[in-house]
Amino acid sequence: MQKKKREIAFHTKREMLKEYIYVLIGAAIVAITFNVFLLPNRVASGGVSGISTILDAVVGWEPAYVQWAFNIPLFIAGVVFLGKQFGAKTLVGTIFLPFVVFLTKDFEAWTNDPLLASLFGGIGVGLGLGVVFRGRASTGGTDLAAQIINKYTGLSLGTCVAIIDGLIVLTAAIVFDIERGLYALLALFVTSKTIDLVQVGFGRTKMTMIITEKQAEVREGILNKIDRGVTKLTAYGGYTDNERPILMCVVDQTEFTKLKQLVKSIDPTAFIIVTDASEVLGEGFNRA
Repeated sequence: MQKKKREIAFHTKREMLKEYIYVLIGAAIVAITFNVFLLPNRVASGGVSGISTILDAVVGWEPAYVQWAFNIPLFIAGVVFLGKQFGAKTLVGTIFLPFVVFLTKDFEAWTNDPLLASLFGGIGVGLGLGVVFRGRASTGGTDLAAQIINKYTGLSLGTCVAIIDGLIVLTAAIVFDIERGLYALLALFVTSKTIDLVQVGFGRTKMTMIITEKQAEVREGILNKIDRGVTKLTAYGGYTDNERPILMCVVDQTEFTKLKQLVKSIDPTAFIIVTDASEVLGEGFNRA
């Protein structure tokens, strides 16, 4: 019993350490992206970073200081609504992201083309925030507010970020010009899509639903020749009302052609439905 408790405690600490590493890596990616793409091109693509970009241009305030200042009340809200443990990790992100912004403020811009800055800035911010979210934390600011809305509404994180940051993009369009506002909107769109991509993956797995008169042979072929599991679902034909079992199987994209050929070789009249599976957890796929 004691050994099992120690193993559980070790596993918990390891998972916690991994989450903190996610927060640090993600925050660093966001900070560097901000300094090399967004800030020098005046692309205020939402968030506290967008606010700091606007204030840097208007009154010359140091972006890192602005980010720290705005994140404090939002961090308190995170502790209240998302719990103390979430708040501890968010505190790390809240402090660390502006700190990296300050350390890298003298980095040269990687491009002076606002279109490229919007595209790659959006990818970089989305990638960083997605990594932080996988650590079940936040870097503070409006992405923390997005976490709160996500928890209580069920909207995707990308959608929450887009809704909250829309007002900041509108402000950028007023302060700078419409063109910069459109660039900011483009970066915001790319950010939200990248966050979702990091959260659910690239959809490299396929879920197949197979209806066949030779379900025993097909099931055995999948188990033995493709080495994938099969789930037998009970179903009934809509016209005949006869029982028509459905075989459900999830395979990697590289295995799909082999599966299709196998089924057709056994039963050329088989009916196959194929959909993308964004994320698959379990034996033979991702464990986390």
